[in-house]
Amino acid sequence: METEFPKNFDAAAQESALSRLWEENRVFEPDVQAGKKPFCIIMPPPNANDPLHVGHAMFIAIEDIFIRYHRMKGDAALWLPGTDHAGIETQFVFEKKLAKQGKSRFDFDRNTLYQMIWDYVRENSDIAVNQMKALGASADWSRFTFTLDPDIVALVLDTFEKLYKDGLVYRGERLVNYCTKCGTGYSELEVEYEERNDKLYFLKYPIKDGGEVVVATTRPETMLGDTAVAVNPKDGRFADLVGKTVLLPILNREIPIIADEMVDMAFGTGAVKITPAHDKADYETSERHTLAVIQVIGTDGRMTEEAGKFAGMKVAAARDAVMEEMGRLGLAEKIEAYTHNVGVCYRCHTVIEPLPLAQFFVKTRPLADRALKALDSKETIVLGAGREKILRDWLMNIKDWNISRQIVWGIRIPVWYDMKKNPDIVVGFLDAANALVQGPYGEISRTHDFADIERGLQFLRAPKEAEFVVSREKPKGVFLQETDSFDTWFSSGQWPAITLQTSAPGDFEYFYPTTVMETAYDILTRWVMRMMLLCIYMTGASPFQYVYLHGLVRDEKGRKMSKSIGNVVNPLDVVARYGADALRFALVMSTTPGNDSSVGEDKIRGMRNFVTKVWNASKFIDGYANKADLSNADQASGDASFKERLMSVVQDVTHHLEQLRPGQAAEIIHNEFWHWFCDEAIENVKKGNVSIGQARMGLQVFLKMLHPFMPFVTEALWQRMFRHEQEPLLARAQWPLAS
Repeated sequence: METEFPKNFDAAAQESALSRLWEENRVFEPDVQAGKKPFCIIMPPPNANDPLHVGHAMFIAIEDIFIRYHRMKGDAALWLPGTDHAGIETQFVFEKKLAKQGKSRFDFDRNTLYQMIWDYVRENSDIAVNQMKALGASADWSRFTFTLDPDIVALVLDTFEKLYKDGLVYRGERLVNYCTKCGTGYSELEVEYEERNDKLYFLKYPIKDGGEVVVATTRPETMLGDTAVAVNPKDGRFADLVGKTVLLPILNREIPIIADEMVDMAFGTGAVKITPAHDKADYETSERHTLAVIQVIGTDGRMTEEAGKFAGMKVAAARDAVMEEMGRLGLAEKIEAYTHNVGVCYRCHTVIEPLPLAQFFVKTRPLADRALKALDSKETIVLGAGREKILRDWLMNIKDWNISRQIVWGIRIPVWYDMKKNPDIVVGFLDAANALVQGPYGEISRTHDFADIERGLQFLRAPKEAEFVVSREKPKGVFLQETDSFDTWFSSGQWPAITLQTSAPGDFEYFYPTTVMETAYDILTRWVMRMMLLCIYMTGASPFQYVYLHGLVRDEKGRKMSKSIGNVVNPLDVVARYGADALRFALVMSTTPGNDSSVGEDKIRGMRNFVTKVWNASKFIDGYANKADLSNADQASGDASFKERLMSVVQDVTHHLEQLRPGQAAEIIHNEFWHWFCDEAIENVKKGNVSIGQARMGLQVFLKMLHPFMPFVTEALWQRMFRHEQEPLLARAQWPLAS
């Protein structure tokens, strides 16, 4: 006998039990059958060891709505979950942990540090998964994948080897975006830009034959690496100076005055210093004019030996020292306030240093052309106002992709160097006393055994012309493996294909291409674009039919969430107070792809009230039905119009879900249930104008429509009221038909 209907839905007490009920009944595993329509979403993998933020809760809510809806429709619905090793982000967090212990990554050899991070991630690897389950994610956890699973790693290496054999991977020296704090290079996509109030320095460069030219720069410390002064060929002010020579102040190195159209005549004085090693535009200029590239800032953020007496100084200190010297020489003309955009590391916000480094690059133009064709043919459709144009712009103007990262945590690049053939390779390793030894291998190998170097290896830096072998296994002889790891996006860029290829047998053939890729618009170019580049190359087909881009979640005043403002919504705290259903509905309600949405405690509290409304309406109908004769279903005058209205609601909600518009579907369900079903229809039941049988049937239909949005409260009500009459689990019930 059913217990008395509780006064309220106790989310804290029931949600975990309902999750276990679904998992024990294997509800989330797709019913794969020949001829059955597949519907597949590959989960954007959150960091394995990080707690979820409100952006994660948004993607979980939206993707779960799509999956539960298509599961109830009878499709073979697969939501394949996974977590990401998160490369630099995880290593950055781990290094902060080491710092609290008074240690740094430089205290350990590469292999030891990797194992320490691996152990740390394993200890915390259940955090993200358990929190996703708490939010009601109906992913098939039996197919769970981690980006460093051995079979995943093997496929990533396959792709690299194929790219290399096809001539699409090369090693070259380019100016790389380098973070001296994180100790790694980045691609253009991982550099963020901040507006900063800086200084513009006007410096006098003496002309060898007499006179001077004044240049304007924001970075006087890099002048030590200048190899030219440039003016615009159309600028008549400098026509007679082109071809002359200036004496670089402080170092007295002779450098030419050149003419190049890259110079903005309106900037500063119209004359600029050219420092190829530390500015991308200058580097390109140096290639056009065959200028030397002199590096005066190192990967440690300090001035190199090329900087003369300033060697060893940090950049900021060197800037002050150079200006002091220029003042002493009478060559500092003036300083003005200057506001400009500065590239910073997306992780730690340290100013990015463009540095010349030998790295591995992917030739992206051939890959981008195929991705553009997929957009042109509508093989992939991007949902989100203006977002496809952004994607197209990046694809049309794409540059070769630097996939080397100077970090330990990740998939190590399978490249080996014959050290006897490459004695100029610089190696750094910890000796038996745990002291760092570094220098060219040819010199170090005279006093240290190869086995000791290999065992204590921290890093190696090979010149661009170094010979290498691509191999997963160590070749015979005196070989050291490249110490760089792949850019995290290189492995996650293959995610839709490699997850299905390593999942259950037949998954790739059945579910690829996937149906929907749902993610935040701010990683459209970082991730979505790269998935199209690599997966089309690997498989010949675009990895998804639709890209659904959700916006940022802002507070109720439209402000970006920030710890400093104190407006951050912690999803698990909200679930503890209001339940997962309330948070999910608040996040999705009235949203549209590509646009930001505002969510605060008031909206979440309002959706908790809606959960209570659903509960109370069900309680009323259950109590009323227990007292009534349900044998005659059509016993009231308003039953026909009630059913007609109900079918209209089903039709509208179904239409919006078919069109991937969960925000509009949620709005309709909310309004129709609250204002029509509760405020009108139930009142008509009390008046005898609508039969309780029809109302009870209507509640069943609404619970089915509400289930993808609010899975916990709807399943709890189904278990209490309908499990003996229809499908025992609402999560497996058939979606209502509009007839």
